[in-house]
Amino acid sequence: MKVILFEDDRSDAFAPLTLTRPVGELRAGILTIREKWLRILGHPVFHETRPHLQELYPPAPAEGTGYRINARLLPTPAVVDQIRALAAGDRLLEGSTVLAEREGASAGQDHAVHAPAFLLQQLTDLFARNGEAIQGDFTWLTAGRSSQPSGPGVTIIGPVERLFIEEGAKVLPCMLNTEAGPVYIGRHAEIMEGCMVRGPLALGEQATLRMGTRIYGPTTIGPHCRVGGEVSNSVMLGYSNKGHDGFLGNSVLGEWCNLGADTNTSNLKNNYSEVRAWDYGRQAFVPTGLTFMGLIMGDHGKSGINTMFNTGTVAGVAAQIFGGGFPPKFLPSFSWGGAEGLEEYRLEEALITAHRMMSRRHVDLTDAMRRMLTEVFRITAGERSIATLRQGC
Repeated sequence: MKVILFEDDRSDAFAPLTLTRPVGELRAGILTIREKWLRILGHPVFHETRPHLQELYPPAPAEGTGYRINARLLPTPAVVDQIRALAAGDRLLEGSTVLAEREGASAGQDHAVHAPAFLLQQLTDLFARNGEAIQGDFTWLTAGRSSQPSGPGVTIIGPVERLFIEEGAKVLPCMLNTEAGPVYIGRHAEIMEGCMVRGPLALGEQATLRMGTRIYGPTTIGPHCRVGGEVSNSVMLGYSNKGHDGFLGNSVLGEWCNLGADTNTSNLKNNYSEVRAWDYGRQAFVPTGLTFMGLIMGDHGKSGINTMFNTGTVAGVAAQIFGGGFPPKFLPSFSWGGAEGLEEYRLEEALITAHRMMSRRHVDLTDAMRRMLTEVFRITAGERSIATLRQGC
């Protein structure tokens, strides 16, 4: 048996993060979408994704049968039960959207989903629906297991059963509030002294909250991230740094990002109106339906010291932002600069920087990764040529 996470026509809605990964590798809650299905169904999980990602995420082997599941679908107990009940050739639908199908030699029956599906619609769902995702993962991950003790000097406000500390985690004297949702601390993660946390929070494996950090949930800090200052309702996929004072709110950061000291995001417009943001599929600024939205940053993005991001800013892969004033609200992939103007960030320099940052975490920038980033550089060339004409508010 195998599981294939297939991408439908909504994959562009999750760019720039899906320029460098399949939709199924997005992190929502504690786990990535792939990790959720692997844990729940217990079968190997593969991606059916775009050509430039297939070297890093190879297709499923031809032999064997199994399930094809929409990569935007997060598991819930009711939907999992319906997927497991599918006969060969059957499909599970929500309206006209295919949620899952059981592979078979011939077509079977179509079944309508009995309960609302947890189906991601746009990139901002990663933070807007993160509370649901953390609670779901917390239930799957902790069922029948016991938490490690919290240790001396830790103040717990709210139900203690909503706190789960994995083996090897280090929790120094701090304040953890579980009244609004669970607090999950991953293996070998560290919460330094003086931190204040209001759940829901997912702190990934070997991630660190530095001294005095303030966290408002629902927030996910992925594996190997280092975080300081103030964070509210945000998601960091992994291996990224926000190590200093500054505010990050209603935001999503990819992997290998670094926010310089005192970087701040605005997440609310002064007139409290709906936020408009760059949409990769439509190649335009569009209404998001949200009042609160901060920063979306693709993999390998960086900001310099004291950078200020306006409400609803979207920064592409390897965007390097610095200087005074507010930079544009759309920062193309492989762009360099800020409020005073943008220029192309040379691919060779971007690869050197990526290698240096990754080697500090003992991770190799492989030849396959270089080829993928080179292709992303090519396919995003149009962004850089039109960026100065497409600024919006």
